[in-house]
Amino acid sequence: MPQRFNILIVDDEESLTTILREELQRSSTYEVDLAFDGVEAINLIQKKLYDVVLLDFKMPRVDGKEVLKFVQEHSPASQAIILSSFADLQLAVEMTKLGAYDVLRKPYDINELEQNIARALERKKLSTENKLLQEELQRKAGSSEVIGNSKAMLDVLSFAKRVAESDSVVLILGASGTGKEVIANYIHKHSLRYSNPFVPVNCSSIPDALLESELFGHEKGAFTNAYAAKPGLVEMANGGTLFLDEVGDISQTVQPKLLRFLENGTFRRVGGTNELHANVRVLSATNKNLQEESRLGKFREDLLYRLNVFTIKMPFLKDHLDDIPELVDFFLQKKSKSRQPKKICKEALNALMMYNWPGNIRELEHVIERAIILSSGDIIETHDLHLTDHQPE
Repeated sequence: MPQRFNILIVDDEESLTTILREELQRSSTYEVDLAFDGVEAINLIQKKLYDVVLLDFKMPRVDGKEVLKFVQEHSPASQAIILSSFADLQLAVEMTKLGAYDVLRKPYDINELEQNIARALERKKLSTENKLLQEELQRKAGSSEVIGNSKAMLDVLSFAKRVAESDSVVLILGASGTGKEVIANYIHKHSLRYSNPFVPVNCSSIPDALLESELFGHEKGAFTNAYAAKPGLVEMANGGTLFLDEVGDISQTVQPKLLRFLENGTFRRVGGTNELHANVRVLSATNKNLQEESRLGKFREDLLYRLNVFTIKMPFLKDHLDDIPELVDFFLQKKSKSRQPKKICKEALNALMMYNWPGNIRELEHVIERAIILSSGDIIETHDLHLTDHQPE
């Protein structure tokens, strides 16, 4: 069954408004309500959600400007199109600033109006998708809590907190599993951008052909199956922080576009010509030696300088074994979910302290998760850890 959209027409010219409703309802796509003054419109908007509001500017009692303000406050997802008999550029600018999608001059062409409605609905769809994606990204970002009281971790946290207070670019170095994303999130949570999105992206997990589109978005028709315009992660992160994990894996095709964004905050969507701007702090991380990659011609030297304003080096877990008891307690709580957390016996904890941890903190997390599932009692024993299964060859 095709989706139906709710449209409200607000105009004191009753005969013209009725004709317009008949025109729009020829399509089974629209369900149209009428209001013949601003007060009636406000009453309807309080009772029903409208996808598009067609709003006459000049009306008695409550004019279009006041109704538009009410729409923005009480139904911000609704797209408002102003209908005006005045060809006034200043009016168009003012209404757009107040949140109107567009301003059309009367008498309008019905085909032009229907095209505007279709574009307004597309904008509403993108806005909804944008909001849902930001919520999902925030959910995936997880906790910014950093576990560890060893000197190695306290040094990292002390420096991270200092750089968080600036808005500078930070490069986080470290082997896989050392907690680079956790530190990036920690920096975000302690920055002035903490109330805005933290958007992580693993550059190594996205194919080269898709990474540019994923970062900067694309326009409708930019490539096969691009049926609609889509904002990229840069736009999702506007006002907040973009975290580029495994930044050393970005292809040489995308590197200059990232450099341009770092230099002036501007970018273009794939298939687009308009220059867009986003206010984003960029944090990045890698397990590669980017200086060596630059020497080999695989990574741009100027991009490296842009990314490397401040550097944080994450320690191997084997270099801060004192943090293992606290990390184990944290993972036992986290992985137990709604169940009563299991405990770990002293011998098992000693075994964890003696292990080399080639996979670092991530490997420890996986070992604890596995032990919780495989242990038959409330206490995790040494044999539940299966550390021999994890020993490096």
